[in-house]
Amino acid sequence: MKRFAAAFLSVLFLAVPAFAGATVAQAQEGARLRVDLAGLSPRVITSSTTTLTVTGTVTNTGDRRVTRPQVRLQVGDRATTERGVGDVLSGAVVRDNPLTDFTSVADVLEPGQSAPLTITVPLTGPRANRFSLPGVYPLLVNVNGTPEFGGPARLGAVSMLMPVLAGPGKTGGRTGAAPSMTLLWPLTSNVPHVYAAPYGSPVVLADDRLAAEISGDGRLNALVTSASSAVRTNANLAKSMCFALDPDLLATVDAMTRGYLVHTDAGNVDGKGAEAAKTWLSELRTLVGGHCVVALPFADADLDALTRIRPGDTSLVARAATGTATIQELTDVIPQTGVLWPDGTPSASALTALTEAGVKTLLTDVGKLAPAAAGGGVTVQGSTVRVQPTDSLITAAMTGVPTVPGSVTVPATTERAVAGQNGLGALAFRAGLGLAAGQQRPDHLLVAPPRRWDAAAEEFTTYLQQVGEFLNTGLVTATPLPTLLAAVPATSGSVGDGGPVPATGVDPDVVSTLAGLDVKATGLASAMQLDPTKRVKPDDVVEPIRLAELRGASTAWRGLPADAATTNAQADLTAISGRVTVSQPKQTIALASGNSPLPVYVSNDLPVGINARFALDNNTGLRPGDAQDRFFPASGGKNYFLPVEALRAGRFSVDVSLRTPTGTPLGSSARFELTSTEYGAITIIATVAAGVALLLLASRRIYRRVKDARAGRDVVA
Repeated sequence: MKRFAAAFLSVLFLAVPAFAGATVAQAQEGARLRVDLAGLSPRVITSSTTTLTVTGTVTNTGDRRVTRPQVRLQVGDRATTERGVGDVLSGAVVRDNPLTDFTSVADVLEPGQSAPLTITVPLTGPRANRFSLPGVYPLLVNVNGTPEFGGPARLGAVSMLMPVLAGPGKTGGRTGAAPSMTLLWPLTSNVPHVYAAPYGSPVVLADDRLAAEISGDGRLNALVTSASSAVRTNANLAKSMCFALDPDLLATVDAMTRGYLVHTDAGNVDGKGAEAAKTWLSELRTLVGGHCVVALPFADADLDALTRIRPGDTSLVARAATGTATIQELTDVIPQTGVLWPDGTPSASALTALTEAGVKTLLTDVGKLAPAAAGGGVTVQGSTVRVQPTDSLITAAMTGVPTVPGSVTVPATTERAVAGQNGLGALAFRAGLGLAAGQQRPDHLLVAPPRRWDAAAEEFTTYLQQVGEFLNTGLVTATPLPTLLAAVPATSGSVGDGGPVPATGVDPDVVSTLAGLDVKATGLASAMQLDPTKRVKPDDVVEPIRLAELRGASTAWRGLPADAATTNAQADLTAISGRVTVSQPKQTIALASGNSPLPVYVSNDLPVGINARFALDNNTGLRPGDAQDRFFPASGGKNYFLPVEALRAGRFSVDVSLRTPTGTPLGSSARFELTSTEYGAITIIATVAAGVALLLLASRRIYRRVKDARAGRDVVA
């Protein structure tokens, strides 16, 4: 319970800022006002920009009244180094360098009360000079106030990056050759949604949230619709984009189109998203048709965790890395051959497994590679795998986690709109906007947004439109991913395998549980036999458990309770093993003699035969015969007679169950109520022995009486 409570509180601590829009400055002690930004216009300052507008709300999140809350906009000096950008991403407060004066938000904000925020700044005169040079500037929305029983103080703030292509009213812009750019567009669900998917049965989802994600304003639907609009209207953007698809997501949505169930505490109910699933898959096919597509690992599984679930065996890693057939079947597009985009840089053992699975190129950061490459490909020493690095600064800006060497290492803002704005700022900076003379610029930028980027539909649209403008203005040039991967790698490097990082790896408890379930599934598969009439392979029957193990190792579960990650594998194992059952007898069974056999009816609802043995528990009063393996044919049931021996007369019970030869339980145990009117051999022997003893004692007593009687007569005579 302590572990669960700690995990829950951790999730809550991370989730609240993500949805509330809190920044680091707001999360620090003393922050009492939360600033939620609703709008920022424009997102990029150009020579034609005349005003800058910020809208949102200010909310009193403390327990004291705040009087005279006031807001102003501040701007810092343009960033000229990666460390400077990283400081802004980490929530560093811009020095007092006001762009506006303080204006009142409200007279008083009571605890829980909110007030609208609007700042409009004419970018003329001295204000325009603040953005006179092209570059990326830190922008701060600063809210001051006076809390009850305290003095005036900064009580809330939001910091972000503002790209300036050209100062207002000025001409010119960046100088130097523009780097090329490729944009990945990931499509994967927030967490795997499958609760159970046993062979031959409809899929059961843990809830119906996926139906909401793929319809209306849902995140996955917004990702597809915004990208569809962008590629139709901007040929340069369409050329640069490559869609990263999760085979598990596509397979799950496809299963939904055929009807599915949703798990509830009261039992399974019909899902409501079948039509939404059909529409979303159709729109996805239209979107990716004729465009670049790459595969994510199945369920975005952590490849290093898979090597620990089954040490020395690469089959799970291979299964996670070979989802291209699923993508091709469901989208009619052939993904890039041998290309995979995992989360993080795999360890040496995972790389070996990927090589054996036919993976030739990894799209990933190069945090574990030495030396790292600045945009060019890297060949991993000792293997044939090529690593094409994504840009870590841009990814950090959009995820809110700074990874820039030397920067502040606290989490950055996770407000959804700010994350997109920071992504634009980081992209402009990496493209050379405002970069100091002498600093090296990358030749290519592989832009990788967060795999589960959560933003409003209009934010996705705005982001893509602005990236398209960067391409149109020549800040960056479009390069298709296949063209990038055709270039010879720039250098080679080694992979440092220091084991999983506790903060980012899959929970060890999850790995341990999945490893135990994998052993049981292997034992289950080894006990199965192909039925000549059904022609179903045992591996196909057990396949849902293997896929559930991949879902359990998904990087989406990081920071969430361990039980949630292993539920699917547990449920699928139970569903499959539960189809071989011992029927519960409806009446008491009378054993006619001490060695009468016990009749047991077994049903095998699997499409394969299975070898198993009976196990008798709680069997006081009954001794079973020697355990032996029995074969139970596919799709049938019959009575089996177990040799048993009654050890006593009377009424008693015994629990009968089935296990595979390796010990994997099948179904659930059935309780048999028994009566015995005959004595077993032991009981008979004990009874005879007792009778003989009684006879001897009685004979001895008679003998003594006779002897005493004779002795008395002799005395009288």
